[in-house]
Amino acid sequence: MKVYFVGAGPGDPELLTRKAERLLRGCAVCIYAGSLVSPEVVAMVSPAAEKHNSAGMDLAQIMSVCLAARDRGLDVIRLHTGDPGLYGAINEQMDELDRHGIDYAVVPGVSAFQAAAAALRRELTAPEVVQTVILSRAGGRTPVPEAEALENLARTRATLCLYLSVHQIEEIARCLADHYGADCPAAVVFHASWPDQQILTGTLADIAAKTTDAGITKTALILVGRSLAPVGALGGARSRLYASGFSHGYRKAGDA
Repeated sequence: MKVYFVGAGPGDPELLTRKAERLLRGCAVCIYAGSLVSPEVVAMVSPAAEKHNSAGMDLAQIMSVCLAARDRGLDVIRLHTGDPGLYGAINEQMDELDRHGIDYAVVPGVSAFQAAAAALRRELTAPEVVQTVILSRAGGRTPVPEAEALENLARTRATLCLYLSVHQIEEIARCLADHYGADCPAAVVFHASWPDQQILTGTLADIAAKTTDAGITKTALILVGRSLAPVGALGGARSRLYASGFSHGYRKAGDA
């Protein structure tokens, strides 16, 4: 018996990995994050499978399902939104599985920041502009370490992708504007890759007002950074990878 922590991806079922789809279609027991995982992805679970919505469950109840499945010799699919390795709360589940001697594996998935970048049609890194992407969240009911406070992250001027934070968009925009500048491009992507996806773009000066006007208060990603500017506004810096005068292990400068 084995528990599989499966990344459900951002929402679009076509963004599931082939391995994730195979496991979903063949599973006997599935515990899924019903408040976050797309219904289209949940619909891919075998109709014969036993399904449990973890939105109303605590850790003990989740483990109870896993233990009952072990007693019947059945594998369990633990379906998490996006990629389980990001804000998946899987550590405590794995600790409990270790305690009970239950084997498990993790199947990665496409994360919301990747789907959001695709929706925006932007590369999150830009030569000579920004080469670092930070995935984080604002402090709230779950605090963040002081070293990772927004003002500290903002000093890097990296492309910043904030999860679980859109309800604090006004405070976030004010804080980041002090470091990135009020004119810095910013975006909010609600339900990235879902049928009801919404994309808001602007700057740190106006993104909060646009988000409030749209009524977006959850399940959205905040992106901030100069890499989000229109391609023609990035100062003309380009990757050297495809430059005709740039040699590397597979091509010599000047090769046709």
